[in-house]
This record gives sequence, structure tokens and C-alpha cells, in this order.
Amino acid sequence: MHETEVKGILSAQNGMNIYRGCTHGCIYCDSRSKCYQMHHDFEDIEVKINAAELLEDALRRKRKKCIIGTGAMSDPYIHLEEKLGNTRKCIELIHHYGFGLAIQTKSARILRDLELFKKINEKSKCVVQMTLTTYDEALNKVIEPNVSTTRERFEALKIMRDNGIPTVVWLSPVLPFINDTEENILGILDYCIEAKVHGIICFGIGLTLREGNREYFYKKLDEHFPGMKGRYIEKYGYAYQVSSPNNGKLMSMVKRICRSHGILCDINECFSYLHKFEDKNEYEQLMLPGLDKLGE
Repeated sequence: MHETEVKGILSAQNGMNIYRGCTHGCIYCDSRSKCYQMHHDFEDIEVKINAAELLEDALRRKRKKCIIGTGAMSDPYIHLEEKLGNTRKCIELIHHYGFGLAIQTKSARILRDLELFKKINEKSKCVVQMTLTTYDEALNKVIEPNVSTTRERFEALKIMRDNGIPTVVWLSPVLPFINDTEENILGILDYCIEAKVHGIICFGIGLTLREGNREYFYKKLDEHFPGMKGRYIEKYGYAYQVSSPNNGKLMSMVKRICRSHGILCDINECFSYLHKFEDKNEYEQLMLPGLDKLGE
């Protein structure tokens, strides 16, 4: 790790990255792409030592409450978080100033902050987003080697369910010729149904590859799936969008099962839900004494 002071923490869409880089080791990670201009080794985590200070200043200045998002680019629950606690400091500020939270991870470490999520959800809305890509646990340890297993993430989703915390699953990415099977997708969907997730975000059965993450991905294919790199190059060349031959069939299945179980699966609806701030205290104040008895 290395420490740095940054000039700002919140994006125009109220998202933030508390860390830059990751130690989870997922072989497909788009955040390795050179377009993000990360001028250090990906595993050499950039720790923004003034992140909490900048966030507090930004929250104090905001004239209108909103949902604060984190985890889309760099996971907030990497291994270093256990020691540093920077993610927790930021969540405490979000709670203190009455904002909502949409947080995304692949780690069961998120359970450490369950009580904070419950407090935020009492006043506003806290949505926990969990990425699930691979139902098979042995395969999971190959393509996501240093992160919580899929089963552990599923157990975390159930704990969120039992504590009234809404959840959204990112079913992405799915690797062509590796885990783009009906068995894999059905296994993940069964987990989502049992955990009663609010929504599933799936852009399609496949992944994206560009300079930086493509080279790393192909290197790992050579290590773990001999001959697979050649198959990818023959099928996709240097395409950015790498779509599975099974995309149409599997996406139809995802949508059909989501509809039958009342799970949001429309991308726009999912993002609208994630970004919509709710002030539950304001709603309670509008409920005048005895109002619920008017229809009696």
C-alpha cells in the first residue's frame, strides 16, 4: 500500500472510491484497464488518507440529501480495510449527516458494518450490492482467488435480508466457455431468490476486455485454462464487448425467472432504485396522529 492525499472524494454522481487498486485477484477485473490511469501496480493499494475529511466537508456543504455510492470501481472491503477502517469511517459520516448509502462488494467483510447499515436504513435507505459470478465453488477460487467464496457472499445476503437491508446482486461478468452455462446461472438465481434480493443487474452474459485488463485476463487463462486464450482470440479478436454465444438463451432465462419472483431486472429500474434517496423520518412526520384510523 501507499498513502496519498487527494483533492476531492465525491464524483458528480455522488460516488466515491476510498481505495484505488485491489487485492482480490479476480482474473477479469475491468479496473485494471489503462484508461483509468492508475499510475501504480494494481495490487499496490492507493490509500486516500484524507478521504473521510473530504467526505465530511462534502456532506456538510450539500444542500440536498442523496444516496452516496461506493464500490463500483474499487472494492471498499479489500483486505486492508480490516486494519485501516477507512470505509467504516466514511459510512459513519454518511449516517451522521443523514444521507443514504449504496455500497457494492464481493466480500463478506461487509458484515462487520451491519449495525451501521441498519441505522442508515432506519432514517433513509441503505442498499447492499453483492457481485456473484460463479456458483461452482472450485471454479470460484480460480477466477476470484482472494475474495469471499460465492457461498459466503450468499450467506451475507441472507443476513442482510434478515435485518431488513435491501440487496441488489450484480450478475457480472460471466466468462464465455467457462461459466456461461445454464447450471451456473440457475445456481446464482436460486441464491438470489432465497436471499430475497430486490434486484439483479446483468448487462448480458459476457465480459468487457480492453488494454490492461485484457492482457492480465489472457495471462490467467493460460495459467488455469490451457488453450482458452486461443479460443478467445479466434472468436473475439480484440473486441471490447465479449458476448457469450449463450447470451440470448441465458438472458431470457434470467428475465423470466426474475419476473416470476418479483425481482427487478431492468437495468434502468435497478439504477433508479439505487439512486433514489428516501427520507423515512419525513414520511413519519407526515403521518398525523390518528390518520391511519380515518378509514375505520
